[in-house]
Amino acid sequence: MSLLLRRLLNTAAAAARGPLPIRVALTDTAGRGVFATRPIAAGEVLHSAQPLVSHPSRSLLHEVCYSCLRRKAGKDGDSSGGCYYCSDACREHAQGFHGIEKNVDWSLLDDHCSSRGLKYPYMVKRLACMVISGAVGADCLDILQPAHLHQSIITEMEEEFELLDSTFRKAGFQEELVTFFTKQWYINVLARIRVNAFRIELVASSYEDLLSSAIASVACEASVGNAVYMLPSFYNHDCDPNTHIVWLENADAKLKTLRDIDEGEELCICYIDASMDVNARQKILAEGFGFQCRCSRCLSGD
Repeated sequence: MSLLLRRLLNTAAAAARGPLPIRVALTDTAGRGVFATRPIAAGEVLHSAQPLVSHPSRSLLHEVCYSCLRRKAGKDGDSSGGCYYCSDACREHAQGFHGIEKNVDWSLLDDHCSSRGLKYPYMVKRLACMVISGAVGADCLDILQPAHLHQSIITEMEEEFELLDSTFRKAGFQEELVTFFTKQWYINVLARIRVNAFRIELVASSYEDLLSSAIASVACEASVGNAVYMLPSFYNHDCDPNTHIVWLENADAKLKTLRDIDEGEELCICYIDASMDVNARQKILAEGFGFQCRCSRCLSGD
């Protein structure tokens, strides 16, 4: 296990106030995976995780916190620069990257993403602003697995890079602050975000929130945003998972077991809608995540 992973697990264990019941190790066929270090009961919370980078859905910019993605409750919260913050702590946490964002004209990016229905370039934009502000290093996502990219996708990424590069240049940042922002960096980061980003749908905590969630779902706005995490990204996929990831109030993720787990058993989540038939699941996983699922459910044809 790498030093970074050890530090990650130690940090998560400290936050949980005790040793985590998991370890990260190599699997036989799927690279790194997460395994149980002891028997784990159904419904147990394995650990929590804060996002490395996140971004709210564009259609909900004024309805969810620009920092933690918590849904707006009535007229509570604070707006700064046209964005909603649910608390002073979130506003202060976002101060670095939002201070950079406010000095840039993003209209070309907005037009490009809006016309093509894109969401991940916004996450790269936010990550770049975090790097410029000094909040994170330019290599903070390098440990994550990248997606397998077709040449057509790479060509689209190169076009997006040119657009963002021009946007940053027009903003007049000091050259030493944006030397990291190269075409290779953009493609490298976006390739990792494409395969590791989670679509966040918050669990309702009240009747009013439940009603709002139902309305949003009908309007195809159930997702409050997207986020990338470190430790949750090491969980492999299974169409009959023994673990799932949930979000209760904000973008902080919780990993919980769905059934009893044996010591040494691999913990897996489902990357897609498990209710789809086997052909649909295979197609989405191959095209979206770059692998052919060979879980017991798919092999049985279920």
